[in-house]
Amino acid sequence: MMKIRSKIYNRLCSLQFLVLLLVACSLYSCKESEGFNEVVSKDMTKPGALTGVKVENLAGAAVISYVLPNSENLLYVQAEYRINSRTVRQSKSSYYSDTIRVEGFEKSGDYDVTLYAVSRANVKSDPVQVRVRPATPSYLAVYPTVQIQADFGGVNVTASNPAKKPIGVIVISNDKTTGKMLPIEQFYTEAEHINFSVRGFDTLKRDFGVYVTDRWGNISDTLYKSISPIFEIMVPKAQFSEYRLPSDSPLGATGLGWNTTRLWDNNTNDPGWHTEAGYGKPLQLCTFDMGVLTKLSRYKLWERGEAYGNDYSYNHGNPKAWTLWGSAKSAPADIELPVTSAKGTVVGDWINLGNFNCPPPPSGNSPGQTTPADLAAVKAGFEFNIALDIPKVRFIRLAVNSTWGNADFAHVMELSFWGNTN
Repeated sequence: MMKIRSKIYNRLCSLQFLVLLLVACSLYSCKESEGFNEVVSKDMTKPGALTGVKVENLAGAAVISYVLPNSENLLYVQAEYRINSRTVRQSKSSYYSDTIRVEGFEKSGDYDVTLYAVSRANVKSDPVQVRVRPATPSYLAVYPTVQIQADFGGVNVTASNPAKKPIGVIVISNDKTTGKMLPIEQFYTEAEHINFSVRGFDTLKRDFGVYVTDRWGNISDTLYKSISPIFEIMVPKAQFSEYRLPSDSPLGATGLGWNTTRLWDNNTNDPGWHTEAGYGKPLQLCTFDMGVLTKLSRYKLWERGEAYGNDYSYNHGNPKAWTLWGSAKSAPADIELPVTSAKGTVVGDWINLGNFNCPPPPSGNSPGQTTPADLAAVKAGFEFNIALDIPKVRFIRLAVNSTWGNADFAHVMELSFWGNTN
């Protein structure tokens, strides 16, 4: 592993991602629009200059306070400053405020900021120079925490973003055509704990790189590592079988063909697995045998969507939160599972493989108000990663602890699993 300065072409190749982050930004300057009109008065009187300037330095930014001039036609305060060797920015603050925020600085250090009071006729006051010294910006604070390791079909990237600031984590690798290191994943997030995987590669060793950027186009060094992705296949469903345990939920709608084996019949439409209503237990449970000891990498779950003229998407007995439990025992014993537990918790012969939540509908609408985009998301299924530190398992228990319709039953159409069965 080695840490070297990111190549110029890496910066250029991330342009597509940066364009999404930058707002009204040109190559040499970037202006923020806050609704101030260019000219709203014919009074060309020059406003007085700002006084009593004070600076509060922050991570990658600074807040400057001041005393406004006694000018009747004052509209806003403007700050002009350079954040790096390429970009000059402007920030504006209404005359209702006595502070202005300057941000996007490339690194910790001294930067000059020029302040103006601007009138309604767009007449600037005399400039006031102030020096700020922002602390280390978030993208640079995140970079030392970046780790990259082999994952199934690719690599797994983790990092820590304790300030929860918007950053981009860019993964690069060798392009087959040009041989250059080009972006293969552009992960934008404000999460404190960053953890994602990039897949789609064979098991041959190849170079990967990771760097961190922010919405102002600043870019960290690049962490490089040669990695051989882990072999991954879909676990063959022909070997799946029900392994019913006494604590499993009674099945419902069996006369209509709903049963546990429907979870692996390669049919994402009705019928599927369905529990009986009114059972009165906090968990809706089913258990099955994959037929082979597997180091799981991920799985996909399909909920019930449109059927027989009805729309069940994000409603009814579709799972909203659930836990997957696994066991490597040859004949794992039954046990009452906890409603809530941490990943890795061991209860009897079973280990918590992870706690999962169904992603919210793309529309953000309440249940019963689904849009075509919501329906498409349900039809496509929801994919979830299994943590790399989870051991091999053969048996699976699906434990649903809440549904979108707050129902006392649950239903799932299909489950598919991926991993290494060797």
